[in-house]
Amino acid sequence: MSQDLSTRSSPAALLIPEPRAGRAQHAACVLLAVCFVVLFLTGEPLMPIAHRACIQLAALQLGVLLKGCCCLAEEIFHLHSRHHGSLWQMLCACFPPRWHLALLLVGSSAYLDSQEDNGHSPHLALACLCQLLVLALRLQKLSVVEVSELTESSKKNVAHGLAWSYYVGYLKIVLPRLKECMEEISRVNPMLRAHRDTWKLHILVPLNCDIWDDLEKADSNIQYLADLPETTLTRAGIKRRVYKQSLYVIRDKDNKPRPCVLEFATPLQTLYAMAQDECAAFGREQRLEQAWLFYRTLRDILGSSRECAGTYRLIAYEEPAEAESHFLSGLILWHLQQQQREEYMVQEELPLGTGPTELSLQISSSDLPQPLRSDRP
Repeated sequence: MSQDLSTRSSPAALLIPEPRAGRAQHAACVLLAVCFVVLFLTGEPLMPIAHRACIQLAALQLGVLLKGCCCLAEEIFHLHSRHHGSLWQMLCACFPPRWHLALLLVGSSAYLDSQEDNGHSPHLALACLCQLLVLALRLQKLSVVEVSELTESSKKNVAHGLAWSYYVGYLKIVLPRLKECMEEISRVNPMLRAHRDTWKLHILVPLNCDIWDDLEKADSNIQYLADLPETTLTRAGIKRRVYKQSLYVIRDKDNKPRPCVLEFATPLQTLYAMAQDECAAFGREQRLEQAWLFYRTLRDILGSSRECAGTYRLIAYEEPAEAESHFLSGLILWHLQQQQREEYMVQEELPLGTGPTELSLQISSSDLPQPLRSDRP
């Protein structure tokens, strides 16, 4: 099975949509080619077609410039507060790039063709009237897909900020020390040594953003065992700030215990609170989309961090429609078993004499189960 196939069939891949791949632009190019073919098959002379095309371009670009003028009427009142008193900066923010102006000039030259005498002046005024009517009635509003793509590509929305804050303010501090903390606590709890393959911070990412403060209340098969050794830093003016994680025991249907360092992704509480607050104007669909973006952003950040490699596992999930008392423990056990399989496959394929450093580099640090050989059926 190939890596792509495995990724698509994994639970997280089915829950989290991948970023858009620019297929809309490709579709526009294909439709443009189809239009050229249709126009060619009509057998009309090239010049009249080019003339009408320039007229349409002029009307469209005229609409863009009129929209800029309307924006300018608002921004002139924010010249100092938003644009630092720079008139040029304000104009650049309101009007499109220069190539729009070039298209307008080309279209206007065809629109006001001297061969047509002066008959196009009313047409130009009519084009302005139609464009202004569209702007006044707000008929040119962006679609939901366009807004979603803009927020994803700009990387300046709530989810991106929360993911980076979570990484810089917490994960980047605790993850590099996790193995060391596990070694220390395993001296008191020898059973941990039998589960080295799961010595990771397992981060739960519920897509509904509803987080339990007490994991033992969420699922009775999850039992608190101990706290890991604390990490103490002086940070942001706070003396001896404490960072710590909790170690749990997950029991399966045979009551067999499996140790696991476990916690929820706390920034999701912010998304949930925003959805409950009228001031945030954050609906359920927006919350879900932000949860997707949070997961993808955090996955990409951690995936590019060398110091955090092999120390975490993201567990994204959606609550079942019908309540299941042991859904969460079952999901965590599945991930623990998956890590054990990955570890076993790595050891099976390593040549004799391979050191532990090389071994740790080949273990998947993602929450998505990845095959380690591409030639497996």
